[in-house]
Amino acid sequence: MGHRIHDDPQVTCDHNHQVLSSVFQNGYDQAKESMVYSYKHGFRGFSARLSQEQAFDLSKKDGVVVVFPSMPRQLHTTHSWEFLGLQQSQGLNPTHEARSLPHSSKQQSNVIVGVLDTGIWPESSSFSDSLMPPVPSRWKGECEAGELFNASHCNRKLVGARYYLRGLASEMGGPLASAKDGGLDYISPRDASGHGTHTASTVAGRYVTDASFFGLGKGSAVGGAPRARLAVYKVCWSSGCFDADILAAFDDAIKDGVDVMTLSLGPDPPQTDFFKDAISIGSFHALQKGIVVTCSAGNNGDTNTGSATNIAPWIITVAASSMDREFVSEVVLGNKTVFKGASLATSRMGGSFAPLILASSANRKNSTKAQARDCASGSLDPSKVKNSIVVCMHPQDSLDTKVGKSDLVLSAGGKGMILIDQADSGLAVPFALPATLLGPKDGAAILSYINSTKTPVARINPTATVLGSRPAPQIASFSSRGPNSVTPDVLKPDIAAPGLNILAAWSPGSKRMPGKFNIISGTSMACPHVAGVVALLKAAHPSWSPAALKSAIMTTALTEDNTRSPILTLPHGKVANAFDYGSGHVNPRRAANPGLVYDAGPGEFMAYLCSSGYDTKLLQKVTGDKSICPSSQSARRPISNLNYPAIVVSRLGGGVAATAASVTYVGASPARKNSDYSASTAVTTPTVFKASVVAPPGIRVRVVPDELRFSSYMERRAFNVELTSVDHTNGRFVFGWLTWSNGRQRVRSPLAVKT
Repeated sequence: MGHRIHDDPQVTCDHNHQVLSSVFQNGYDQAKESMVYSYKHGFRGFSARLSQEQAFDLSKKDGVVVVFPSMPRQLHTTHSWEFLGLQQSQGLNPTHEARSLPHSSKQQSNVIVGVLDTGIWPESSSFSDSLMPPVPSRWKGECEAGELFNASHCNRKLVGARYYLRGLASEMGGPLASAKDGGLDYISPRDASGHGTHTASTVAGRYVTDASFFGLGKGSAVGGAPRARLAVYKVCWSSGCFDADILAAFDDAIKDGVDVMTLSLGPDPPQTDFFKDAISIGSFHALQKGIVVTCSAGNNGDTNTGSATNIAPWIITVAASSMDREFVSEVVLGNKTVFKGASLATSRMGGSFAPLILASSANRKNSTKAQARDCASGSLDPSKVKNSIVVCMHPQDSLDTKVGKSDLVLSAGGKGMILIDQADSGLAVPFALPATLLGPKDGAAILSYINSTKTPVARINPTATVLGSRPAPQIASFSSRGPNSVTPDVLKPDIAAPGLNILAAWSPGSKRMPGKFNIISGTSMACPHVAGVVALLKAAHPSWSPAALKSAIMTTALTEDNTRSPILTLPHGKVANAFDYGSGHVNPRRAANPGLVYDAGPGEFMAYLCSSGYDTKLLQKVTGDKSICPSSQSARRPISNLNYPAIVVSRLGGGVAATAASVTYVGASPARKNSDYSASTAVTTPTVFKASVVAPPGIRVRVVPDELRFSSYMERRAFNVELTSVDHTNGRFVFGWLTWSNGRQRVRSPLAVKT
């Protein structure tokens, strides 16, 4: 109700009651019972328990500025999960952890997530087992002892931990040096990198207060499924991650009893044969056991198209996006022009303005101007740099890291650094001195200012955490893109999730950046977000297949940002398509009740492998059963007939391409109270889903039939999608959408076609 109307708070309080009384039949007494708070000191207003009608009536009263519902708010946290629409309970006690989807809360502790990564820092508060129930009796895993790690480090949260070294040792020709002997690794499940701790806490970290990266992103931190269990399989070391070790971890994890696996690692692009890739093989076996596998798409987005890896269709492949939080350090020029840059620098620049120089003008005698321009190692002359802000360039092929360049400027006596990133990635890094990262456009403006001024000066403001950024999400520039390099008729990546500047738990023993929390970026950070969503869905729907869970995530994804405009890609702001973000940006709450799913069992994927050219002999070796491929290629189903939540046709000729698919009804009435949608307990309501199409340019699309009627849970209906070329696409993919809707639920699949 605006500013207070009287110095005496009681007078304001009485007036508040009078205003509230006007919407109650019995006036003052009812209003007094309804009142929750009366705001009467710094401003005037009140909170009260009201019906919608009363709230509406109150909003029309003179002097009322606004009436709005009291929604749950939290401390500003890891934030990515809030950005995805999963609100955390206000309570700080672990029993108050309320991050869940409908019907998933009580079942989360039955879900076990296997993390194949660099290990874990078990003492982190993110892995506390306080007030967690006993470990499920089906768990068969181990807590393997090693350097600074023993069985007592596992608990009811961290139910298992193993490490794998033999493959690495074989490649290296000898044992790995341990930390106690001066090496970079702990010969145990303990995490010397921080990466594995970060991904594990993103998936299922407990609620932790006062989390920040040296004050940045300050608030609380919590994973997507904070009540789920974690099992850690350390397969990555300072020397890399090797297939032999990865397959051993898959083998153990399947036996141990995990429900979900997440791997933020993969091969270099382009990926080729699935069965020459440990992750493709291991995840296929996991699929056969009903285990969902999520993998990062890779960080090669600045290379050619087709850079996505982990592209087997039985994997959920995750692209990276931004969210509505930025870490900003502004540059203020002497002419008062301000540029907003990205930074995680925690040091502050003393004084007001400092001289601004180009690094290319400060080269050593034995270094070229080009080397100095890029702030290459050893290229700067301290006598020219001292007490100045140095403008460095960071080309895409730079051999020096961004942090390394800040180290160079600091060691040369510089006061600050402006780094012009040619990739314009928006990726904040922990610079060693006051510094910020700008794109080429802003960099050009700064160069122009320097060249037009006799005594250019600038100031770098301290890094600040900024919430509510728009537009968001955007697809990160580094995120690897489609099309699928092995089978272009299967969409990859599948989905996008936050992966830019993510705060999560870290390893105090990290050789790179010791600390309890860290902010890092990559599809490595996006992948565990989706794994967390899978864990929530698995808790809500334990009987769903991996394909059904994947379909629920893909067909409910968002394609609009927080300005209600199409999601864009960084750095140039073009509209994203299916090769950038798959089906769109993950939307956990909608995924919990998708209506229809594109289900597929191991048999569907075996038929896909036959269509992809694998023969019966190989297939039987891989699957361990008696699967038989049709003898002739013409008798095999088209690859595009894989029952996938996206339709891709990479070679549409002059005729008609008909793609066969089916959807399964998983809708249920709100009255259903059971924790799982199952045939015996689901209360279904007959419904009709109608098809609508946004056709790719130059393509005519016909859906037959275009209406599907369902009357029972898990009822399956088939349909065909006929695609006809009416105009050439000039060798490019064009994109559209197929949506099934019953008026309440929208089940959307991307279409990608090339003639």
